[in-house]
Amino acid sequence: MTGHTVSRERLDWITTISLAHANRGIVGGYVQAGHGGKSRLERLQAGDRIVCYSPRSDHPEGRPVQQFTAWGVVVGREPYQVDLAPGPQAWRRQVGFEPSLPVDVHGLLDRLGFVPDPRHWGMPFRRGLFTIPAADFDLIVAAMGAGRLGNPVLPVCA
Repeated sequence: MTGHTVSRERLDWITTISLAHANRGIVGGYVQAGHGGKSRLERLQAGDRIVCYSPRSDHPEGRPVQQFTAWGVVVGREPYQVDLAPGPQAWRRQVGFEPSLPVDVHGLLDRLGFVPDPRHWGMPFRRGLFTIPAADFDLIVAAMGAGRLGNPVLPVCA
């Protein structure tokens, strides 16, 4: 069944990406995961919600940020490939980003169900792209100002 998408219920995701990558995604209307690979992005489906968690300002080195920096809804049917000059090609997935403000992860840790041990809170984020419960997603985006902001989505300055 290559080329056919099987519909399922909406899932909620976190992608762990640098602030610089999150900002490029906001401007371009996309997410890129797994160092530009296709396989992880194929797990996403139109209508899924996704939030960006930025551990650092840039990858691989950068100052610590540790914030949820953007969120949106996956649009489009398939990942698409782009040329990154100079260098390899990367896969991306279209996302319609929503107005939001960055939120420090530390203020939410004790209420996030996907964080089993607040002492080792960073472990789940090492997976890069992963699903979370809808209640956790709703908590994060509410803290980011969902429903209260009428401004256009702009890159985050942290």
